[in-house]
Amino acid sequence: MLLRLPLVLARYLHNGHLRLIFFALIVLLLGGRLLMYPWQDDVQVCFKDKQQLENAESLTTPETSSPDPPIILLEDVLQADRKPAPGRTIFFHETSCHRPKRKRPRHGHNPELQFNMLQLTARQACAIESAALHNPNFQIFVLFASPTYRYNSNSSQRQPPLIEAILSYKNVQLRRLNLWRYAAGTPIEAWLEDGQLFRSSYLFSHISDFLRYLTLYRYGGIYLDMDVVVLRSMEDVPPNYTGAESFTHLAAGVMSLAPTGFGHEIAASCLRDFQQNFDGGDWGNNGPGVITRVAQQICGTKDITLMLDDRKRCMGFKVFDRNAFYAVPWKHWRHFFEPQLLEQTLAHTKDSYVVHVWNKHSKQLAIKVGSSSAYGKYAELHCPKSYAAAGEYF
Repeated sequence: MLLRLPLVLARYLHNGHLRLIFFALIVLLLGGRLLMYPWQDDVQVCFKDKQQLENAESLTTPETSSPDPPIILLEDVLQADRKPAPGRTIFFHETSCHRPKRKRPRHGHNPELQFNMLQLTARQACAIESAALHNPNFQIFVLFASPTYRYNSNSSQRQPPLIEAILSYKNVQLRRLNLWRYAAGTPIEAWLEDGQLFRSSYLFSHISDFLRYLTLYRYGGIYLDMDVVVLRSMEDVPPNYTGAESFTHLAAGVMSLAPTGFGHEIAASCLRDFQQNFDGGDWGNNGPGVITRVAQQICGTKDITLMLDDRKRCMGFKVFDRNAFYAVPWKHWRHFFEPQLLEQTLAHTKDSYVVHVWNKHSKQLAIKVGSSSAYGKYAELHCPKSYAAAGEYF
C-alpha cells in the first residue's frame, strides 16, 4: 500500500523534473526502511530473538546428529572447558551476521539446511596470526557473535587454508558467543533486554562496540580490532591503557584493562557510559566515544595532551600517543597501499606496537601478493602463513 500511493500521486505530476524529485523524496523517506528488511531478518536470528537464536544454534541434519558428524558448532566461550585466562588473553570479535538458511528444495525433496561455516578474510586472519606470533605466552581468543560451524577434525573435508593457518598456532582458540548469555549477570543485562541496541542505524558496528567493553568487563586482557597488524610483543606492557587517535579523541581499536581492581572499575564505567550515552544514530559515539568520555572523567581533563604528558593525572591509566597504534591516521589510510609511500610509511610506524589499516575505508582496495606496499610488507613479516594462504590478492 505504501508503494502504491506514490505511484498514484505521481500521475498528477506532469512535469518530469518534479516527478523525479518526488520519487527521490519517497526513496529517502521509505527506501531506508525497505532496505532494512533483509538484514533485520538476519539480526532476528543471530542476535535479537532469543528463541530463534537457540534454534539456529541447534540446527541439525542426520549427518550433524550422528556420533561423529562432519561439521560441529563452535564451542560457546562460557561453556567450553578451556576458557580465556583473565588478563592474559588477547580478544578479537567477529560480529558479521551470516544467518543459516534453507536451500531451495528440489522437486519432491525437503528443504536443505545451509549452515554458517567458519570463515575469515585474509586480513582478519593476519590480525589474529600477528597477535599469536608476537605474544606466544598469551591466549588469542576469536569470538564469533553468531552461530558458527566448523569441519570436524575427523572429517574428510579440510578447513579453509586461512583457518588452518591461524590454527597452526597453539595459542589460538576459536569460540562463539550467544549475545544474551554473554550479557547475563553483568551490569548491562537489563539494558540489552530493553532492545535499544537493536534499533541502531549502525547495528553491527554498535554490537561490536558493545561486545568489546563487555569482554573486557568479563575477562580483562587486551581487545584488538580485526583490521590491525601486531608488530611486536604486548605481553610486558602494563595493563590499563588505550591510545589517542587525535588531539581530541581516544580510539577503541586497541584497549587493555586488568581483570580486577582499577582495570575492572574502568570496564564497569565503560558499560555504564555505553548505556547512559548510547546513540544509535551516531557511528562513533558508542565506541571511541565511550573510552574518551571515561578517560576524561578519570584524568579530570578533556585535553588529550595532558593525558599523554602526565600519567599520574590519570591514576595509572595510560594513554599512548598516536604513534603506538594509529601512527597513520584514517585520512591517510591509502599510505598503507601505495608503493611509492612504502619507505615513508614503514619509517613512520617503526616504533608502533600495532598498525590499524582502517578497514571501513580500505576494505575494497585489494593488494596483489608480493607487491611493494606497506601493508603487504607488514603481512609478509608478521602474518606469513596467512599471507601465503591468501591466494593472489590480500
